[in-house]
Amino acid sequence: MTEETILANAMLVLPDAVRRGSLRLRDGRIAEIGDGAGVPRGAVDCGGDYLAPGLVELHTDNLERHIQPRPGVDWPHEAAILAHDAELASVGITTVFDAMRVGSIPTGVGRYGAYARGLADELWALRAGSALRISHFLHLRAEVCSETLEAEMEAFGAQDRVGIVSLMDHTPGQRQFRDMAKLETYMKGKHGLDDAGFAAHIAQLRALREANGDRHEAAAVAHAARYGAVLASHDDTTEEQVAVSEGYGIRLAEFPTTAEAARACHACGIAVIMGAPNLIRGGSHSGNVAARELAEAGHLDILSSDYVPSALLYGAVRLGALWGDMARGLATVTAGPARAAGLEDRGRIEAGARADLVWFGLRGDVPALRAVWSQGRRVG
Repeated sequence: MTEETILANAMLVLPDAVRRGSLRLRDGRIAEIGDGAGVPRGAVDCGGDYLAPGLVELHTDNLERHIQPRPGVDWPHEAAILAHDAELASVGITTVFDAMRVGSIPTGVGRYGAYARGLADELWALRAGSALRISHFLHLRAEVCSETLEAEMEAFGAQDRVGIVSLMDHTPGQRQFRDMAKLETYMKGKHGLDDAGFAAHIAQLRALREANGDRHEAAAVAHAARYGAVLASHDDTTEEQVAVSEGYGIRLAEFPTTAEAARACHACGIAVIMGAPNLIRGGSHSGNVAARELAEAGHLDILSSDYVPSALLYGAVRLGALWGDMARGLATVTAGPARAAGLEDRGRIEAGARADLVWFGLRGDVPALRAVWSQGRRVG
């Protein structure tokens, strides 16, 4: 049976403009785009609010937060996955690349174990049972300073919907952790390390980078190609690091820490992703470059909610105001990430695209979400 919905009298956020019109949704796709404020009989009247493509999230730690809401707490996974899925739907995210760490350190002071393969199996079982509201892919965060990266990545294949592999190098003294004082504060606060424990942690990570780093980077690049995934860098700081990224064929730079690195990424065609919380708060919580600075320089392409799912739409609206162009602002969370991830069927309001949509109004500069559709089905 054909399922059809008409959404009328909306400000349609199109790829390069915003105009009043209507959408006809049929069997999970956008079937027709109309003009004007008219509301046909039986249509949903959007009251002149915005109607945008569903949001596409490339990097979020939200699933891990649900799985481990407190240090040492392993929450029942099925409940955690369903809660994560529902939360994202409720804030307008209709496609998510769930970040999962691969590469573990089962020995030493900062030991931690593998979890990604088992969690992915549970996620895909729920998807097969039609229990999920939105579209899920995997984003494997490959920790090069680890002991087990190669074996963990070997366990994944093309069937696992791995869309992104990011190279994560948390060696102390560079990239995200180049400020050792901030790293010490973070580690002691989060993990309760004393001076001796912190020193042992630093020594262990540096030794792992020396022993395994280059081999692990090469393995992660090779596995990404085997999966058919997009490669991403993480926390690029210098032009030299960006040059290495370019050599690997990296297409996405997550959270460059300096304006220098972001500028270098743009010069070689690597899309820059920054955290929406950074933009909304007015700066980085870890002292790195402000997202607004990169936006004003024209070096910000994509936003990520990072650790606050509701920040994604809010951040895009803030960019729209900053640039004086709502369509451009919303593209950083719709068409931009969809294109970067190689998803051609979503992220834009156009005939034939997936009917993933977000209806929202504004209270001042804050978006107020009205409804969310995933493949034409209302999910939030």
